[in-house]
Amino acid sequence: MASLPLHLLLFLPLLAAVSYHWLNRAASRWRGGDARLPPSPWALPVIGHLHHLAGALPHRAMRDLAARHGPLMLLRLGGLPVVVASSADAAREVMRARDLDFATRPVTRMVRLVIPAGAEGIIFAPYGEGWRQIRKICTVELLSARRVQSFRPIREEEAGRLLRAVASAPPPRAVNLSELLSVYAADSSVRAIIGSRFKDRDTFLVMLERGLKLFAKMSLPDLFPSSRLAMLVSRMPGRMQRQRQESVAFMDAIVREHEESRVADDGKEDLLDVLLRIQREGDLQVPLTADNIKSAVGDLFAGGSETAATSLQWTMAELMRTPRVMRKVQDEVWQALAGRPTVTEDDLGDLRYMRLVIKESLRLHPPVPLLLPRECRNTCRVLGFDVPVGTIVFVNAWAIARDPNYWEKPEEFVPERFENSKVDFKGTDFEYLPFGAGRRMCPGMVFGLVHLELALAGLLYHFDWEMPSGMKAADLDMTEEMGVTTRRLHDLRLVPVVRVPVPVE
Repeated sequence: MASLPLHLLLFLPLLAAVSYHWLNRAASRWRGGDARLPPSPWALPVIGHLHHLAGALPHRAMRDLAARHGPLMLLRLGGLPVVVASSADAAREVMRARDLDFATRPVTRMVRLVIPAGAEGIIFAPYGEGWRQIRKICTVELLSARRVQSFRPIREEEAGRLLRAVASAPPPRAVNLSELLSVYAADSSVRAIIGSRFKDRDTFLVMLERGLKLFAKMSLPDLFPSSRLAMLVSRMPGRMQRQRQESVAFMDAIVREHEESRVADDGKEDLLDVLLRIQREGDLQVPLTADNIKSAVGDLFAGGSETAATSLQWTMAELMRTPRVMRKVQDEVWQALAGRPTVTEDDLGDLRYMRLVIKESLRLHPPVPLLLPRECRNTCRVLGFDVPVGTIVFVNAWAIARDPNYWEKPEEFVPERFENSKVDFKGTDFEYLPFGAGRRMCPGMVFGLVHLELALAGLLYHFDWEMPSGMKAADLDMTEEMGVTTRRLHDLRLVPVVRVPVPVE
């Protein structure tokens, strides 16, 4: 969804000549005779509505377009038909009333270079028996409340390492909290998945960051899927193939390292153990291949580490910008844990206001603002409009969560708005969808939230926080950077002041 580089735009006239007849046929198919399509902005030849997205992050540009053209809007991005749902009613239609019609994921030409057909894991698995099987494995075996609870010692150990790393900074030096939170989320997730930290964690984080940016881009071959010329002039295929080679080599090393280091009779299963056990038992309608397992583990790595780290950074940034809320949540934490040497998961149940802070942060900064795209499997009607089969559908959860029709003072950070509200993120309240809803709702919600809560409570209990010298809270840069998730553009650097000493290891 990023704007196209200038040197690629120079090829558009040539693409116009090559793609003219194909685009005419495609447009005719989308119109479908008497079909009543959703409204659209004005379009340009060949590139369609891409110019409306130039210079802005997609979720913001789409919100502004929806304000003029309605809560269900049709865009043509090159040769790609896209429908954007930007209201709670539209989201409810897509993810509840018509959930089955929108239950599969689009796989673009570039994604297919990284994830071959039949090797999908959790995120990109097409709707069908294979997806239902892996989803059941996730909910029953991998990410159930019981399984997540079994990893509590790991989370508490890694939270302790995070706090010691913060405390080790010589005062009054600022710490790079973004970097420390990424390491915490990665190490904690990876230990749950493969039983130990892996040696090349820093390599993994670099590869993850690059991959998230690559997967978020719509390149020429994706925008013009029938054009051979688009493949020839684009550099993206080469980048994607290199990403696949690195990912395969990395996952092979992880599985090898896991098999060499496991103690057969320790009685504890990590998530990779569970997948390998299910594969050995073989009691499945669709066989679980080694490639499926590697893809699933990769999805767990990315989802488990990236969303928790990103959400923690935004939450701490919002607290720094809102001193009233920071004082209130720290008072709650200090009163609830007074005299304790450190925070454990047993303490989290008493931190009611802190949970409201997290909910409000997820409202303003959903980790995946457009959620993950869906694809229309059957032509159907949404809000009275026809959505043709094959159309890609985005739900703009970011725009819905800032819509003044549902939220008072929607741009302000006010955790109290949830105090007497039943609105929650479990997929039943369509004005608030940080984890999605329906069949393709994020299965790792519980896994991610407990990482977020434990780390945040520890950071608030053990430290006061100040801006670096010469900066005011109002100076804190909240600019976003678009990948699959919406990260902060600049690292969050804050000065910790020890209030409750962190126990030594």
